[in-house]
Amino acid sequence: MAATAATLRETLSTIVGDAQVLVDEDAVAPYLVDARQRFRGRASAVVRPGSTDEVAAVVRACARAGITVVVQGGNTGLCGGATPDASGRSIVISLARMRRVREVDAANATLTVEGGVTLAAVQAAADAAGLRFPLSLASEGSCTIGGNIATNAGGTAVLRYGNTRAQVLGLEVVLADGRVWNGLRALRKDNTGYDMKQLFIGSEGTLGIVTAAVLALVPPPRERATALAAVPGLAQAVLLLSRLKDALGSRLTGFELMSDVAVGLSRKHHPDLPDPLPGCPWYALIQADSSVAGPALAADVEGALAEAVSVGVAGDATVAASAEQARRLWALRENISEAQRREGPNVKHDIALPASAIPAFVASCGGALAAAFPDARLVVFGHLGDGNLHYNVAAAPGVPAETLMRRAADINRIVYDEVTVRGGTISAEHGIGQLKREALARYRGPLELELMRRVKDALDPQGIFNPGKVLADAVRA
Repeated sequence: MAATAATLRETLSTIVGDAQVLVDEDAVAPYLVDARQRFRGRASAVVRPGSTDEVAAVVRACARAGITVVVQGGNTGLCGGATPDASGRSIVISLARMRRVREVDAANATLTVEGGVTLAAVQAAADAAGLRFPLSLASEGSCTIGGNIATNAGGTAVLRYGNTRAQVLGLEVVLADGRVWNGLRALRKDNTGYDMKQLFIGSEGTLGIVTAAVLALVPPPRERATALAAVPGLAQAVLLLSRLKDALGSRLTGFELMSDVAVGLSRKHHPDLPDPLPGCPWYALIQADSSVAGPALAADVEGALAEAVSVGVAGDATVAASAEQARRLWALRENISEAQRREGPNVKHDIALPASAIPAFVASCGGALAAAFPDARLVVFGHLGDGNLHYNVAAAPGVPAETLMRRAADINRIVYDEVTVRGGTISAEHGIGQLKREALARYRGPLELELMRRVKDALDPQGIFNPGKVLADAVRA
């Protein structure tokens, strides 16, 4: 085995160069742990190819040797999907060097980029062309577009623009036998057979390696309006969302929900943040954008919120009067996760339900958790506009987090049962990875799981891509 590993390393060095095959313990260490430091693995080497041809050659070499491959972009995933297992047999392929913008086609409103380009760099390239790439995440400075595609990332603008899937026109993918599928088509209409790219979007590196993508761009906003509304309950929040959809139409870009607990944590750890509407149980952060310049957008937002207040759907509301005020309102939302990290470990859930089912879910699930875990507190926030909640269970102040974390499986069972009975999903935008693999097997039907395995077997018959993620496939070499 040692001889085989040494021979493979020599082959990999021939393909990418000695400097791009990392085997030193300190050099490899950052690639072996996930962003939350929940999962740690081992790898025989980290390989950093600089082109699609090099990725393909590396995969061919690993396939011949029966060595598994884990692809990694910015390593910002939240479910351990890019972390190798503990066997130490895998090779990690990092796309960090594949950061070229291949083509900007402003007339067609498309951008072709390699998989290792950061989301922020994609946004900057679109901006430079006078257009916009609307996917927006808190980790956009370090996450990569390949990772976004692999997890079908969501973010704060899904309400208007959809998940990553809706913004991908074409892909270039290295397959498990090292062949390269060139599906880099910049077409919005292409009805020639199966839409193959959809198999790879959201597959978390288990079916192929996305080395490049054609992305759809949109006109940039000429006017923006940001507002914060205080709402007395979740039923009112859902009504407010409906009223704003009616009033603003497609201009409504984001509708973020925050509980008072979540806002309180954000301000506790960032005391310079504003507190314009204190004392309310729930808050809605509203973003509206228009590609047409003029005062109508702000006036329409203010008018819709004023009507909502007048009928009791909202208790109060404030509209940002400047870009700086808007930035600070958004900081309330964007700093919640960091505030939770500082508070200590908590049991996180990335769930989605029909928006209409969220009030009943929160009431029922909250009651069940309170009965089973009286020392827990709920930190609830997320993208109400598309039904996605980050429903997190933390220890109450003064209670050691470990007492709760030891029973994470019991907490998950309560939450996932409540979600499933209301037609929801256990993963909205973070993926499955290894964190939710067993839950996927529990909450998806046998036929659906069988179909997933058939797809996996067809595209990766040796099982070399990302073992132990999504489906627990073993190497079959």
